[in-house]
Amino acid sequence: MECIFCRILAGEIPSQEVMSDEDFIAIRDINPKAPVHVLIVPRQHITDMNELAASEPALAGRLFQAVGRVAAKEGIAQSGYRVIVNCGPDGGQEVAHLHLHLLGGRPIGPMVSQP
Repeated sequence: MECIFCRILAGEIPSQEVMSDEDFIAIRDINPKAPVHVLIVPRQHITDMNELAASEPALAGRLFQAVGRVAAKEGIAQSGYRVIVNCGPDGGQEVAHLHLHLLGGRPIGPMVSQP
């Protein structure tokens, strides 16, 4: 098993768990970009959003429900947060296992795009 998230899910690599259920685990990012930076990772190995949409569309809805539950648990549901899902190399995806970044705890600011 070479996928870091699969290894975390298998208990081979320690993580700081925030919440979990039968579909996902939420863990603190080891290199946080905000006071709250939680990764929401499906237990099932799904490479990216393209695979999720094609093979597990119902899981997509459950993952976004999980985002709301984690945001509430972390105390950022009312003040606001950002959810980022990187897909593929050009999208900034570094680990080939779908994961959602939940960021909050301070004003995040607008997204800045490059021409």
